[in-house]
Amino acid sequence: MIVRRANGADVAVLAELRGIDGNKLGAYAGWVAAHAETHLPFVAEIDGHVVGAAWLLVAERVPSNESLDRWYGDIQSVEVREEYRNRGIGSALMAAILTEARTRGLLHVTVHSGRRAVDFYLRNGFSHHRQILLWEPAAS
Repeated sequence: MIVRRANGADVAVLAELRGIDGNKLGAYAGWVAAHAETHLPFVAEIDGHVVGAAWLLVAERVPSNESLDRWYGDIQSVEVREEYRNRGIGSALMAAILTEARTRGLLHVTVHSGRRAVDFYLRNGFSHHRQILLWEPAAS
């Protein structure tokens, strides 16, 4: 297995993993290009075929007196093809993303997980944090 940063040649497979319809591929490719500095895709390959992907959002917090440089990360859209699950591919993607986070000196990395994946993230070094709060708009 190889885990690497995705590039422009991977846009179609990234779209497919996200369930993006073919007629929206151009718009998706435009979004990926426009967000190349802030949304970093990683892919896992086996025998030259992409079997999983994960994204690292890199964002900057408002500067503080202690530090003007306050970057953090957020894990997004972790997907492994069903027939390749439970083989360590997700963990390999997390390892690559967290290496990138360390290299960039990010303050922390968050993830918003569905219940089914919580144990996966706990096994990969994440922990529950009591200070994360969420606001969602009321249904209209």
